Amino acid sequence: MQNPLDKKDKINYTIIPNDTQLAKDWIAALEQDVLQKSLHLEKNFCFLGFPDNPRSIQYICNELNRHCKQINRSNIGYRIEEYFVPDAVMFDETYDDVLDQDDVFKHDIMNRLHNHFEVLQGTVENLSEYYTAADVLTKYSIRQLNNLCHELESLCLSVKNKRRNPDWIRPSQITTFLNAPRHLLTDEHRKGFAENSYDRELGGVYMHWCQIGKTLMEVYRDEHAPTLTDTVCDAITHLQYYSGEFDIEWGNDVTYENAPWHKNEIQGFNSWLFENGFDPSNPKLSSGYLKLGQVDLINSFGTTTKEEIWKILSDHLDICRIEVGDISCDYDYTWTNIDHEVQQMKKLGYIE
Repeated sequence: MQNPLDKKDKINYTIIPNDTQLAKDWIAALEQDVLQKSLHLEKNFCFLGFPDNPRSIQYICNELNRHCKQINRSNIGYRIEEYFVPDAVMFDETYDDVLDQDDVFKHDIMNRLHNHFEVLQGTVENLSEYYTAADVLTKYSIRQLNNLCHELESLCLSVKNKRRNPDWIRPSQITTFLNAPRHLLTDEHRKGFAENSYDRELGGVYMHWCQIGKTLMEVYRDEHAPTLTDTVCDAITHLQYYSGEFDIEWGNDVTYENAPWHKNEIQGFNSWLFENGFDPSNPKLSSGYLKLGQVDLINSFGTTTKEEIWKILSDHLDICRIEVGDISCDYDYTWTNIDHEVQQMKKLGYIE
């Protein structure tokens, strides 16, 4: 890891994979599909929810407005009317005494933003007419709407928690690579859903969700446990693939055993599934996170205290090298480089 504002300032950490078939297959995919082929690491969507980092709420709003302008000026016939500034997307501290704990960002504008992306992008299997008709700059901007939306929501939540509930700041790492090959999950892999459910642990390494679409849990949370009609079900996707990509939880442990609110949510979710004709124990529903391994916190950071780990990480939110055994790949560029978007578009095949 390097400081994106000072590349000479570096740290490193070590992941210990689980002894499971899924973890072994993930390591093989990371080595063979990603590192040996030097796939491009998408650094502008990698670290989420770190409240103290150069990618501020204002910075992300500026980026959103830039990409919306590109889409509006294109010839695909789609217009985004929203304009993003901090006050438009998040309640400030003057609202703290009247807001519920869950009131962080302004849901209406964020929901519209996410809907714009879904309409413009389509799905992996069925890209929208807007996306297929778009030029290379517009394709790239459509892609960024989703990345920036999730980055902004995570950052708003962490900024709010820093002042109201610092124990529940939820930083995370999304390690994705452009055009990473996907492989079908097996029944053996899917056993991990039952073993881990929706538990998340500090330093836990989890399979990245490498497809577009809402999960059953997201529908349950975002739409307040609706009755599942055919239309709603058509928008739900169960995880079908794995890749060499991975996510890391840098927040406080949230497990069925240590978090009563989380236990209540899982119980309510399971009851809702039963009511709508689903069996919660069916691993094909992809209910949960597939755990791949654990960061060796002590040997990497000298502590298991999350606040101390965050202090170290927050200044080094840029991956510059990944090693697996004898295989390694360097990622010297950063999102602060003036040409980082051009590099990504070349790797995407948009330009030569």
